[in-house]
This record gives sequence, structure tokens and C-alpha cells, in this order.
Amino acid sequence: MGESEDRPLGIDELLERVRADYERIGARDAYEAARAGEALLVDIRYAALRERDGLIPGALVVERNELEWRLDPQGSHRVPEATGHDLRIVVICNEGYASSLAAASLHRLGLHRATDLVGGFQAWRAAGLPVTP
Repeated sequence: MGESEDRPLGIDELLERVRADYERIGARDAYEAARAGEALLVDIRYAALRERDGLIPGALVVERNELEWRLDPQGSHRVPEATGHDLRIVVICNEGYASSLAAASLHRLGLHRATDLVGGFQAWRAAGLPVTP
């Protein structure tokens, strides 16, 4: 192995690599896809952020540490919305970083249409899209 293969990846390089494997989505496009029934919005923010900033109407709330168990269509702990591997999932975190790693994890489970929201919940809110307390 060469020197570059031996060195650990930093988080910035890891994010760049995982994001290269899929097309991320912007807030307005995510909103339109969800409204049209073409995408499932999944909010992985922790409870304190949801309580502080509010919720995206219609988004499924799944804590990050449960995400793979809840969305694996073959899993015994899946949510009813986890209907198949072709499901288009838009993962939403607070600012769009943790969601990229989460989307990459969903890809490894065979959810090949999983993506994440560029800028996360903060971008959604900044775009003036619906938020409920």
C-alpha cells in the first residue's frame, strides 16, 4: 500500500467522497418532491433541536442512531414507510453534514435513491418552507 492509502481520512475528505456517490438535493426541490409523494423526508435531528427550531410538516422523525434499523425494508424494526429499496429518502439533519454520512449508510443497505438535504433544516427554514412549532 502507498502512503496515501495508509493515512486516515479526515472528515472533510470523507464527506467529499460519500457525497460524490449521489446527488444531493436542495430545500425547494425536496419540498416539491415530498409534496408530490415522490420522496420521504426523514428528520434525524436530535430532540433538543426539534424542540428549539420546530418540525418539517410530514417529515418522518427518526433518531440518527435508529435510522438504519427503521429504514431497512428487510429489517424487523422498520417503519411502515420503509416499503422498498427504490424508496427516495431525503435525510435531514441540522446543517447538512451528519445527513450526508447517514445517506451513505443507507446506500450501503441498498437504498440507492437515498440523498440528503444541502444545508439541512437550517436551509429549509431559510428558504421559507413550512415549519411547525
